[in-house]
Amino acid sequence: MIRGVHHLAVSTPDIGRFVDHYERWFGFERCGGGGWEPGNDRIDTMVGLQDSAARYQMIRLGNLYIEVFEYSAPQGREMHPRMCDHGLIHFCFYCDDVFAEYERLRGLGMEFACPPGGSAATRATYGRDCDGNVVELLQIVDESCGFAFGRAVALSA
Repeated sequence: MIRGVHHLAVSTPDIGRFVDHYERWFGFERCGGGGWEPGNDRIDTMVGLQDSAARYQMIRLGNLYIEVFEYSAPQGREMHPRMCDHGLIHFCFYCDDVFAEYERLRGLGMEFACPPGGSAATRATYGRDCDGNVVELLQIVDESCGFAFGRAVALSA
């Protein structure tokens, strides 16, 4: 039986920069890491690559874990998907005050498409992290709107 989502994974060209940004910008903490060198047949089979080598760092914010990989072999390619492209297109962080987080993160250098806005039920905006991944900031204003699941899985220490 599947019990839920444990983590998401992202690949970055600079693991130190990525983890530093997620610690400073969003409050993540490191909670494990490691890596492997070329010649690990089991990992190569699992990830579908040949002669792979990588470092990884697990980071955590409440009950959200992100596994961050930096591959040294083979070399990865930059991807900056548009919101309409297929696949994982953004992370969404639930906020108590989306306007305050927007201002704080802009002050730290995060770029946003626009200021927060929305409906009577929610306020949101999209920005990009240090690697160009789309990050949504979401505030639920009216919990009767059907999006109140955010309260049930609110981040916990």
